[in-house]
Amino acid sequence: MATKRNPSKKTPVRRESGRKAKLQVILDAALDVFLEKGFAEARLDDVAAQAGVAKGTIYLYVPSKQALFEALVKSGIGGAIGTIEQKVLALDTSAEEQLKALFAFLRREVLGTRRVDIVRLLLREASRFPELAEIYHREVISRGLGLLRTIAERGVACGEFHSDELVRFPQLAIAPGLVALLWTSLFQRLEPIDVGAMLEAHLALMMKALKGPPS
Repeated sequence: MATKRNPSKKTPVRRESGRKAKLQVILDAALDVFLEKGFAEARLDDVAAQAGVAKGTIYLYVPSKQALFEALVKSGIGGAIGTIEQKVLALDTSAEEQLKALFAFLRREVLGTRRVDIVRLLLREASRFPELAEIYHREVISRGLGLLRTIAERGVACGEFHSDELVRFPQLAIAPGLVALLWTSLFQRLEPIDVGAMLEAHLALMMKALKGPPS
C-alpha cells in the first residue's frame, strides 16, 4: 500500500527557496528604507514594516543593521561580480573583447538596475560610516579591480597591449561608471547623456592608448 505524502511538509529544496525569497523581500525593503531615511536613522523596525514581516524574522537572517547592509551588498552586487568573473575569465578571446563584456555587464547589471541605488547609498553614507565603505570595497571594488588587472595582464603578456597602465591603474577603466552615476543622479535632467555610448567611447579611447606603439 503506497504511503501518502503529507502536502504540508516542505522538501529541503522548497524550504531553502522560500528562505531565499523571504530574504530578498527583506533586502529590497532595507534598500528602500536606507535610501529614504539614511543609514543612521533607519531602524530594523522600519525594515520589518516595509517588508511586511515581524522584526524577529530579520534576526533569523542577520544579527544587526550593519550585517543587513553587508547582506544587501553581497546579494545585490557581490553575487553578480562573482558571475561575471567566471564568464569573462572563461572567454577564449582577446583582452579587448573581455573588457567589452565587462563594460556591458556594468551598464546592464549595475547602472541599469537597482544595484545602482546601493552605490548611491554608499556615496551618501560612507563618510559617516567608513565601515560600510570597507564592506563594499571588500565585496565589490577589490574583486572588480582584480578582474581588470587580470584582463590587462593577459593583454600585456600576449602582446595585445603595449602599455601596462591598466595593470597599474585599473581604476581608469571604472572611472566612466562613476561619472555616469554622478551625472545621472545630479545633471541628467539638465543635460542628458547616453551612458551606453559614453562607456563605448571610453573603451575605444582606452584601446587606442593600450594598443598604441610602445614609447
